Amino acid sequence: MAALKLKILKGVFWNSLQVLVNKSFSFVIKLVLAKILFPEEFGIVGMALVFTSFVEVFNDLGFGAALIQRKNENLTKEHFYTAFWTGVGWSLIMYQVMIFVVSPLAASFYNEPLLLKIIPVLSISVLSSPINLVHKAQLMRDLNFKKVAQIENLSAIASGILSLVLALNGAGVWSLVFNSVATFVISMPLYFRATKWTPKFIWSQSAFKDIFGFGIYTTGTNFSNNLINKLDYLFIGKFVSAGALGAYTLAFVLTDTFRSQIMSIMNKVMYPVYGKAQEDIASIKKYYLNVVKYNSLIINPVMGILIVLGEPIVFNFFGDKWEQTIIPLKIIALSVIFHMMANSNTVLMRGMGKSKMEFFIQLFKALFIFLPAISIGVYYYGIIGAAYAVLFNKFVSVCIAQFFLKKLINLHYKELFSVLKGALLGLIVSMGIGYVSYNYTPVGMIVSLVLMMGSYVGIIWLIMGEDLKKQYLEIKFGKEKVAG
Repeated sequence: MAALKLKILKGVFWNSLQVLVNKSFSFVIKLVLAKILFPEEFGIVGMALVFTSFVEVFNDLGFGAALIQRKNENLTKEHFYTAFWTGVGWSLIMYQVMIFVVSPLAASFYNEPLLLKIIPVLSISVLSSPINLVHKAQLMRDLNFKKVAQIENLSAIASGILSLVLALNGAGVWSLVFNSVATFVISMPLYFRATKWTPKFIWSQSAFKDIFGFGIYTTGTNFSNNLINKLDYLFIGKFVSAGALGAYTLAFVLTDTFRSQIMSIMNKVMYPVYGKAQEDIASIKKYYLNVVKYNSLIINPVMGILIVLGEPIVFNFFGDKWEQTIIPLKIIALSVIFHMMANSNTVLMRGMGKSKMEFFIQLFKALFIFLPAISIGVYYYGIIGAAYAVLFNKFVSVCIAQFFLKKLINLHYKELFSVLKGALLGLIVSMGIGYVSYNYTPVGMIVSLVLMMGSYVGIIWLIMGEDLKKQYLEIKFGKEKVAG
């Protein structure tokens, strides 16, 4: 147990470093690109990504998740070889689908001929992604997140620099397109070098059935998640405008995308951990509550700042051309706060081997909650209606997740709110202070932001200071020395 905890802590550290370097750099690149480019150009790429993302969902057939989740005694070399060659063959087929079916369909749907050129280029990642999945799965099974972090950071930095150079040289929308492609292409040889794993020409039917049985539900879940994540983009691009889609995209990048990137720190570590501790319900419950608590501590104050100071942040950092982003930004930030009450629950289900349950839950939410909500929202109220649909979906998702978590790990609402009380109280106090200081005093955005962060940290320290100090000492000296 002590060895596993040490691996978890190291995994969190390296994933934190990856997100800090990778996502911070990517955010700065997007900020600069937003100043150089226009909402319409972001919107066109958003249109393309709607269609490419649906095809990419089926690209690895869930093999990566299956290889990570399986226990050592149930995994052979044939599983890895079979996953690799199946992925390569399948990706070649999918790339033809992208060129000859998806590109014309998307161009016709949006009446945007440029998509005929953009989608085939974006789809290069379809070929490279399955090649990387086996290598990445091997590193994650070994909890070697240090190597994954190094590869992801290097590829993100290189692709970001490329897109910036292209934008400064007038490449326009293509600077965004090549940013997505370069990340996958650059990481491919790095993963081969990291694992030293070379695929042999071996394909096993039994191994295929073994991992496909798990992976098919994971793929179904990813498809359902993609419906939830992309239906709003699809409808806004079709029924509103490319400019509106660009504004909405920026709102999502600053809120829900930021949330998912931060949560990925813990999720990448905890997924294989849940898989190793599938039958230890008490440990899984403890791990999950800690994940919810610390993710909320980090993400909630950022969302509070965006709700209170979203308008000056958008105007000062991105300019007047992004004014449409402000109201959706605030609404989606509020939806993220609701989401944090059940964050990472799907990772827990998948890690426990409940991929079928996860699939049907996500499919139900996509078809019977989000689809009608986003249809009505966009039709009547444009991107503001879309943002309210996201908020409604997050609220319902929390209720559904809590129902199933009670069945899986006997998690009660009281236990959930007990670990969240510090983050929620700190959020409420900091938002109140920020609202009053910015709107009713002569201080500006920067001072109000500092006051919000200071008050949040102060509340958290008053409520959780001793617990945080204990966690710090355990990380630094080890649990036994702290107890002694």
